[in-house]
Formats: sequence, C-alpha cells, structure tokens
Amino acid sequence: MTLEEKVAQLLSVPVEVLVEGKRLSREKAGELLKHGIGEVTRVSGSRLGLKPREAARLANEIQRFLVEETRLGIPAIIHEESLSGLMAPTATNFPQSIGLASTWDPELVYRVASEIRRQALLVGARQCLAPVLDVCRDPRWGRTEETYGEDPYLVAAMGVAYVRGLQSDDLSQRVIATPKHFAAHGFPEGGRNTAQVHVGVRELREVFLYPFEAAVKEGGALSVMAAYHEIDGVPCHTNYWLLTEVLRGEWSFRGFVVSDYFAIRQLITVHRVAGDELEAAIQALEAGVDVELPGADCYKRLMNAVREGVISERAVEEAAARVLRAKYLLGLFENPYVDEAAVPESLDSREARELALEAARKSIVLLKNDGTLPLPKDLRAIAVIGPNAAEGRALLGDYTYTAHLALEELAVEAVSILEGIRRRVSPGTEVLYARGCDILSDDRSGFKEAVEAAEKADVVVAVMGERSGLIWFDKGRQFTSGEGVDRPDLRLPGVQEELIRELHKVGKPIVLVLVNGRPLAIGEVLPYVNAVVEAWYPGEEGGTAVADVLFGDYNPGGKLPITFPRSVGQVPIYYSRKPSSFHNYIYLESKPLFPFGYGLSYTKFEYRGLRVEPQEVRAGGVISVTVAVRNVGDVEGDEVVQLYVAREHAGVARPVMELKGFKRVTLKPGEEKLVTFRLPTELLAFYDRHMRLVIEPGEYKVMIGRSAEDIVLQSIFRVVGRVRVLPSRRQFFSHVEEAPAQ
Repeated sequence: MTLEEKVAQLLSVPVEVLVEGKRLSREKAGELLKHGIGEVTRVSGSRLGLKPREAARLANEIQRFLVEETRLGIPAIIHEESLSGLMAPTATNFPQSIGLASTWDPELVYRVASEIRRQALLVGARQCLAPVLDVCRDPRWGRTEETYGEDPYLVAAMGVAYVRGLQSDDLSQRVIATPKHFAAHGFPEGGRNTAQVHVGVRELREVFLYPFEAAVKEGGALSVMAAYHEIDGVPCHTNYWLLTEVLRGEWSFRGFVVSDYFAIRQLITVHRVAGDELEAAIQALEAGVDVELPGADCYKRLMNAVREGVISERAVEEAAARVLRAKYLLGLFENPYVDEAAVPESLDSREARELALEAARKSIVLLKNDGTLPLPKDLRAIAVIGPNAAEGRALLGDYTYTAHLALEELAVEAVSILEGIRRRVSPGTEVLYARGCDILSDDRSGFKEAVEAAEKADVVVAVMGERSGLIWFDKGRQFTSGEGVDRPDLRLPGVQEELIRELHKVGKPIVLVLVNGRPLAIGEVLPYVNAVVEAWYPGEEGGTAVADVLFGDYNPGGKLPITFPRSVGQVPIYYSRKPSSFHNYIYLESKPLFPFGYGLSYTKFEYRGLRVEPQEVRAGGVISVTVAVRNVGDVEGDEVVQLYVAREHAGVARPVMELKGFKRVTLKPGEEKLVTFRLPTELLAFYDRHMRLVIEPGEYKVMIGRSAEDIVLQSIFRVVGRVRVLPSRRQFFSHVEEAPAQ
C-alpha cells in the first residue's frame, strides 16, 4: 500500500459530498475516493432522505466504485446511527435507551439490537455508532435519555446485550457495534454537554469504565468511540493512557477507535490543545484514534506529517491495519454489496412493530397510583390534555431520524397517546382533546379550552413532559432534551405545572403521563394528580403501549434505572453514593422523590426464604443467593428482583450499596418462583489504596429489594483468607436463574 492508500483507510467522507441528487457522482468519487476510504458516513441517515431501496442502490454504487475503480479495490465501512433504532427513513423507532433500561430486560435489548442489525444490513450499513454506555450521574445533561441510567452494572448488562445483538455470531451478518462515549461522558461539569469531567482514577475505573470493559471483554465490541470532553486537562481524543494503555493494553481490545463527530477539530476550537489541523491529527492518532468522523478535516493532513517526519509511517500503518482487520471480519472483501431486490419499501415490518410495542410496554414505569388506574374503558368521557398528547413525533428520542434531523415529513408512522386512547375506549366514550399549552412557551391561552374539556370528562389524562431533538436544529426553541439540550432545572418546563394546578381545581381524577428523557422533579405537582405514568420516549408504538397500561390491558412492570430527585439542588443523587454523601440540606432532606429501581404494579408481590450459601467463601469462589417471590394479587404482573451488596468496612470508602444482579420475572396470580443468583466473588473487587484490583476478606451484606430504598430481605456472608489481587476483571455479571417454587 502507498502512503496515500494507508492514510485513506483512516478517513471518512459524508455521503452528501459524493452524490448528485440521489446517485453517486463518478466525478466526485474520482476525486474523493481515488485512494480508497475507511468509512462512508450515513448513507441512509443523511439529509438526502433516501428510501431503503435508494439507500441500498447508493451503497452498492459506492462499493462498486471502490472495488472496481481504485487500485486496491478495498470496500468501505458504511456507518449509521442506531441508538433507538436505525436512524433512517422507514426504520423502526424503538423506545429511547433510558426507556429500554427501564425494562430491566437484557434479552429484550438483545432482540431489539438484532432487529436493528437486520434493518442495517438491508441498506448496506456494517457499523452502527451505538450503544451509549455513559453512566449518567447528572440528569441536567441533555443526553441522559441516550443512556441506560446511573448504575454501572445495569448499564453494562444492557450494553453487552446490545453489542451481542448487533454484532451477531455470524460474521457474514455482523454489524459492528461502537460503544460510546469513551469515557465518563455522563458526568459533565454542571450537566453541560462536552464540559470537563471531574473524576478520580478509582471512580473512573470502577464506575465509568466498567460498562466499556464489559462490552469489550464479554460483548466482543469491535469498535469504540472516544468522548468529546476532557478529564484532568486531557481531552479523551488525545488520552494515550485511556485509548492505548487501558483499552488496548489492559483489555486486549483488537478493534478500532473512531472519533466523535468533529471532535478532532474541537482539539483546536474547543479544548485549544492544538494549533491547527495537523497538530490535532497527530495528537489524536498518537493517542489511539484510528478513524476521523464524519469527514477528514484533520486526518487528511497525516500524509504531510509522515513525509515531513513529524509522525512515523508505522503509526499510520498500525491504525490502517486495525481498520482493514475489521473489514476482513465483516467479509467485505468477499462481498460488499447489498441485494437490492430483497430490500422492502419499508424497513418497519409488522414483526418489528410488534417488538417495538413489547419494548414500549415493558419500559413504562408506574410512579404513583391511588387506585385510579387502571381506567375502565366504558367511561362516559375522557379528557386528553397536554403538549405531548396528540403528536407521534413527541414520543421519539433524539437519535431517531425524524428528531435528529428535524425532518418531520419523513417520520415513520407513530401512534400518539391520544390515538392510542381512542383505539382502546368503548365506542360510546367521548374522547375530548385540548393541547392546553406548549412545552416551553409561557402562553396560557389554551388553559380555558383544557379546563372546559376537563369539566366535561370523568377523568383527565394529562400528557406532559419534554420534547427531544438536537440543539443544532432547534430553530423554534422547542427542544428540552437531547444532545446539547442541557437544562439548569428539572421541573416540568414552561407553564405545564400551572396547567396541572388549574386542571386540579376542576375536581376530576388526573392521570399524569410523562413523556421525557430525564428524571423530572415533579414533587410540586405530585399532590395534584392521582396517578403518574413514566413513559419516557416510548417510540412509534408508544401511544398503544401507554393506552394498554392506562386501561389495564398491560400491567406495568418497569423500574427506574435512574433516581428522581426532589429538587435539582440534590444532584448528583445516584443511589450508590458514599456514606459521607447522605447529609440533609437545611431546607430539604437527602431522600429522593423516587429511588433507583422503583416502580409500582397493579398487583403485589411478596418475598420470602432468602438463602445465602455458603456462609463463608474464599476469594475466587461463588455465592449462591436464592429468594422466593410470589404474586399475591389478582392479575398477572412482572417483578424485577434486585440483588444489592454492601461492604460495611473496607480499606477505602465504598458505596453504601451496589447492584450485583437482577431478574425480571412474570408471575400469574398466586404463582411463586425461586430466583437464584450465582454471585462470583470477583464482582466484589474494587481498587484499594494502592490502586490494586482486590477482593478483600471480611463481612458482606446481601440485600434483596424492590428498589434501592425498599430492601425486603437481607443476610450476610464472609470472604475468608487473604486479600486476593486480580490482574484484571474477567467476570462482570451474576448468573441468574428462575424456577417454579416447590
């Protein structure tokens, strides 16, 4: 390979600059692809608005040019976004990640990712820039919705399931997963996107690196994306320790690292650690970033850097080799093409929509219920009020095609909550609708219509919350959640709280349905409503799922993956804080509004018979924790059995408790199941004063809870013998089984 051909494998090109209309321009390709290319950015997910067959055709045109018109004939990796579904026209919109995390069902996430893989392959995409494995510790951050919540164990479990589903075991059907943002992007200063992160090495390793390490070692992730921010003055894109010593050295990662979009240029414009594109490119490549995305603003200057002796050609060769290895593993050298005849008009198949509905149902969390829910279907009249009630678009997260690019006209059909309710009620029920107010506006002119609708109804369903999108496309100041959309407070935005109080004066029962991407401080309005349903951004079947829950066709079983504060002043308020972090404020206690792991049901569950065996174990052994859970109510329901562990006294300050296992179980009325956790003692390991990864001997508390604050059973066991030093982590999860009770 010539130097130009090697460097070309480190470059990417946005599809928009390669086309005339919706077809490949041979003239542009001849200029931009003459030495080959590493990646092509978003053929399906561009602003071209390509239908699936058009995208497949263009993907083939690009690959055919590279194979037939360049000297080496090396195909490109076409990458797309896929956080809550392939980000492309007609692709299925699943619940946003924070909603998927609320299912506490990794097997479901695996199936969702597998369906995303199927749709990506149809249009020629072989890499997807997901999942987001940021552990979110500040919900002011707009990208909270993209995460799996606040706990490293839960994030890791969901992330590994996603990686496995996307990548598959079949090399010919593999789509490369790209866990991001490496690392600690979910705890930015002030909750501001891309701001510096204040975190020590111990916390970085134990909390923020944990999901990535699991994704690499257990999930087999073939790519990783570096994060925008800096830690202790060093931007992640120039962090040799992070990208090379830890990722490649300690974890034996053999995949390739990509930049976040425009992040290498931000070394100049934001972080100011580089003076020009050449210097930025050198810093990033030497740190371990293999490919620049979404274009080649900086890396195209690497040829001159090598020729001038500023950087070695070996550094370019090593990065190019990692990219070429990935292409080999994908089978691109054998067949880079898509079968255009097999591509449907719509990627959103009936089976995919059914999966989206299942995911949406399982993602819903019931936060409050005084008995108002479930509603009867034969109501005389029901008022559906609020800015998120009537639009399917309101139910989509920031990395859906419609929300991400603000292309409303290309939206996949999404069932609004209003439409879902209309489909569920009896033919004789009158459904009254009033918007009431907008998300952010202080315009109260719609209050009168909303109050009049409430007066005519038997019950009010108030659909409030946020609206997701990207800050760069927020021309109408309408977004309150999503990338770059960070908030200084966590209350319902605009005049939504005021509208709820006005509706309360009518005297009718109110069910508050939240459509949002982060925990909201709803304590001020909680006394004014009879029930609260947390729907997050539930995706295209969200309206159906919410209606199923409201009318009792589905019993909600979701649990919170992130703590709800009473006030923004409590942030950070994650459940696994250190013992010193639980002091009360002068005017506010430290207790959250809703704790991690919390969620109600239309039935009740009882726990009994906790067994921990053996009572003593040596480091390296396994503890068996068994508990019986019974449905003592009248309807079938799901319960998430949560296993927490605490170390009372350790060599360094430890969290008050940590999640070490969970299992979502379905129980019919009167049914009882045994849930058994096989807890490897390696999951007790932490970094000691000397930064060694150790399992300490001593006493450990085992807790079974309905949430982090509702512990129903507990016991102890002891690790005996000497301190065991581990060279690295090899196990990340408990093995969990369920069985009928004897």
